[in-house]
Amino acid sequence: MKLTFHPFDLELKHTFTISRESHDIQKTLIVELTDGVQSGFGEATANPYYGVTVEKMMNDLAAIRPLIEESKDLLPEELWAKAQPQLRNNHFALCALDIAMNDLWGRKKQAPLYKLWGLSTENLPLTNYTIGIDSVEKMVQKMQEFPWPLYKIKLGTKEDVKIIRELRTHTDALFRVDANCAWSVEETIANSRAFRELQVEFIEQPLRADDFDGMKRVYEQSALPLVADESCMVENDVKKCYKHFHGINIKLTKCGGLTPARRMIREGKSLGMKIMVGCMTESTVGISAIAHLLPLLDYVDMDGAMLLKKDVADGVKIVDQKVIFPERNGIGSTLLKQE
Repeated sequence: MKLTFHPFDLELKHTFTISRESHDIQKTLIVELTDGVQSGFGEATANPYYGVTVEKMMNDLAAIRPLIEESKDLLPEELWAKAQPQLRNNHFALCALDIAMNDLWGRKKQAPLYKLWGLSTENLPLTNYTIGIDSVEKMVQKMQEFPWPLYKIKLGTKEDVKIIRELRTHTDALFRVDANCAWSVEETIANSRAFRELQVEFIEQPLRADDFDGMKRVYEQSALPLVADESCMVENDVKKCYKHFHGINIKLTKCGGLTPARRMIREGKSLGMKIMVGCMTESTVGISAIAHLLPLLDYVDMDGAMLLKKDVADGVKIVDQKVIFPERNGIGSTLLKQE
């Protein structure tokens, strides 16, 4: 089996701003695994908040190239178990590898992943479309450019309630709000009460990732459901979030790929929590991987490729608010020819 790297700079349609950063370009790494007949693709983005660069992912994967290239006959979860101790400090690289191996396995089995997992694609949740922090005028403009029934609104300013109140005058769409760790306990509780009257479905990650004492207080007093993101990165975090959040947002890059994400989904469901999977502004490779988990989810944020000025891959698409799976095996994605 041969390991190949495809680094890209993905240009965004608009500057994307959350409470802690802004960017116009999303650096990403697409990993290709080839068995001599077929190729599987996986993806993980760079992320300064977590100290992950494309170069670091390539270096860490290259360091275990012999382990990877000698593993063509393993199941995806078997390769994940072998690679995880070597990549325990770089779950983003582990994610790209795990998705590529799942994709290759599906192609060799001649079926899409969701079918191999015994899942049906009926009644899938709709992705939200994300509106980053900006002036209210520009946020409204973004909604008008992309009419959609479900928006995730990034917050973390001194005018958050005012922003949602103003946006509500321009659309009847359902809102989700994501503070990316920017609020205090009191602010979250007060905001939840205001947002309940403004058709907000839930609040994502209001407090610092490690503030579980604060989240316990918010959980007891919030007028809206609460979903963990930065507080729920890996498998051990699921139980920590129980009775602190009503749901968890699993990111493949943070937990290390599809293999641990499926285990997190099972555990979260066993605790009665709502399950969401989110994206990191990936190309269609990463989004296609998420799509195969849809039958297991209550909520999904898989709009990453929709935010790009130009995609580098083809695969699962969202057309007329419906998820369209291509007639391909594995995750169903392939790289486009680059000009």
